[in-house]
Amino acid sequence: MLAVLCVVLFLDGMDVSMVGVALPSIGAELGMSESSLQWLVNGYVLGYGGLLLLGGRTADLLGRRRVFLIALAAFAVASFVGGLVDDGVLLVLTRFIKGLAAAFTAPTAMSILTTTFPEGPARNRALSIFTVFGASGYSSGLILGGLLTSAGWRWTFLTPVPVALAALVVGIRLIPRDTARSDGGHDIWGALTLTGGMLLAVYTVVTAPERGWLSPITLASVVVVVALLTAFVLIENRIAHPLIRLGILRIGTVVRANLSVVALMGSYVSFQFIMTIYLQNVLGWAPLTMALALLPAGIVVVIGSPLVGKLIDRYGTERLILASMVSLSLGYVWFLVAAGTTPDYPLAILPTMLLLGGGFGFGFSAIMAQGTDGIDDAEQGLAAGLLQTSGQVGSALILAVVTAVIAGATATDLGAFRPGLNLVTGVAVAGLLLNLVPLARRASRPRAPLPS
Repeated sequence: MLAVLCVVLFLDGMDVSMVGVALPSIGAELGMSESSLQWLVNGYVLGYGGLLLLGGRTADLLGRRRVFLIALAAFAVASFVGGLVDDGVLLVLTRFIKGLAAAFTAPTAMSILTTTFPEGPARNRALSIFTVFGASGYSSGLILGGLLTSAGWRWTFLTPVPVALAALVVGIRLIPRDTARSDGGHDIWGALTLTGGMLLAVYTVVTAPERGWLSPITLASVVVVVALLTAFVLIENRIAHPLIRLGILRIGTVVRANLSVVALMGSYVSFQFIMTIYLQNVLGWAPLTMALALLPAGIVVVIGSPLVGKLIDRYGTERLILASMVSLSLGYVWFLVAAGTTPDYPLAILPTMLLLGGGFGFGFSAIMAQGTDGIDDAEQGLAAGLLQTSGQVGSALILAVVTAVIAGATATDLGAFRPGLNLVTGVAVAGLLLNLVPLARRASRPRAPLPS
């Protein structure tokens, strides 16, 4: 069962990175502009980030196995159709549908894992294995994207299909049956306001750099987002069976885990975006060469993640997350100091990627464990959805700001990208401080006197 869940997470990571490498070839064949090509990435984020919370809660209410298998089937169909279409709009639509499917498979897989493996060593080990497959999927997608694009970009869409179908067949046999909850109620208005607010929020963040953060459309979208999310909070506080029990946000460890995953994923994704643009557009590196240059981070995650479960058992999630944030922050600071105007790979890029790999590999599993520990089984899908929503929407927000900061960077050296790198470093340091303060406060408290 764990293998099935890991394969699906592998597919999610691989799909994102493969399509990113294939964008220039897709644009050349289908006549899509650069702004249109962005929607092949943003369409996935829009569907994924906007419906993650709904996906996790739906699994809790309707049955995790049923929701997981239906969403996995939708992912396979959308991948197959995407490899056949000849229209850019239809291709973006298939990406949006795949994002919707991932919004249900990702939190459902996490909740199946956390409800199957009890808190403690078993769950920590399962989460560390889960993380290995996510990281290896993303890393493999970079390499496969470079290889498959040379044979034709359509293979980047078609390759996941047989793997998804195999996981679906095996999942039907191995994933344990569960029952839908009969006492969950139907929070229709809560679902509509939350889904509408999240979708519009992600859409606003994605389009703001192009339209302008102060444009009338952007400002109007922000107003509507605030109105929808305010209405959602009011509904959840008054309805008998809310879609989300807001009391979960009063748990300090849950809130800290969600903010930590924003710092982790937001800084990491934005840094990789900057390096992709810089290495290919400024230095003229080939996609495969660029992918191999960034690969060491993924290798560290794959090697280190299996050890995380034992480390959590020994040191706890708080210390491990703090250590990961230190490694992450040191990686960005090292790059800023060592890169100069034209970074040397052995001196600047390679050490940075190793430190970032350590930060991500040791932090992600610990954050997932911290954000789901102590949560009732009936709300594991909600807790998992919250974490993944924070990671995706937080990444979209930070990446949008970074993109706006480095917009128009056409310099022949790294100087034009430094404002974005400074922002990325600030996000990581904020995550470090977030996890340092609670431990520092606890250490500064006076100890109770020993009994005489």
